[in-house]
Amino acid sequence: MTRFTLIGGTKNWSSWTLRPWLLMKVAQIPFDEIEITLRDGDTTRAEIRAQSPSGLIPVLKCDDGLTLWDSLAIAEYLAERFPERQLWPHDPRARAMARVAACEMHAGFTAMRREMAMDCVASLPRPELSADASRDVARIQQIWRDMRNEFGAGGPFLFGTFSIADAMYAPVVSRFATYSIPMETAERAYTGAISTLPAMQEWMAACAAWAARRAVQSQA
Repeated sequence: MTRFTLIGGTKNWSSWTLRPWLLMKVAQIPFDEIEITLRDGDTTRAEIRAQSPSGLIPVLKCDDGLTLWDSLAIAEYLAERFPERQLWPHDPRARAMARVAACEMHAGFTAMRREMAMDCVASLPRPELSADASRDVARIQQIWRDMRNEFGAGGPFLFGTFSIADAMYAPVVSRFATYSIPMETAERAYTGAISTLPAMQEWMAACAAWAARRAVQSQA
């Protein structure tokens, strides 16, 4: 079996790392981790450059020499490498829509990302969002409603069972909690399903432990 190493950033801040990390945890694909400390200036940049051709993380390294440095590309590779895990929906129509939803998340919502930075352990005042960021938030919630309404009969996730699409939106679930974004019943149910995943709780516990260590260090 191919051995994987996932190289990511500080969990509390790294939305892109969360995506493949959560996917591999839920799919029970074993992997080792290397966590690079973010927001440490030149040290962070040098450590990432040493691991990633693009200077970006996360990076997935395999023991056959393959290196992947994009979250969605990592997810696609894993779906092909482990077809029995059904990381995309089985139905062709649902699978196409799951890819559309995942790609829209991957490529878009830049205003929301900028104005609602990921901070898993924080509970922050709801920001005065720009018109663009407000549209991003509304669009994400519309995607969740549409996918759940049409494809979600088989379970609590966007396409019933957990898929790559859910992994792509998991950091948004964290952001919405951090900034207390208002949601209707359907969106609250979906975010609850993501938040109560054992793997997501493991991630959040790691963030809380990191924050506690950081607080102690700051007082030393």
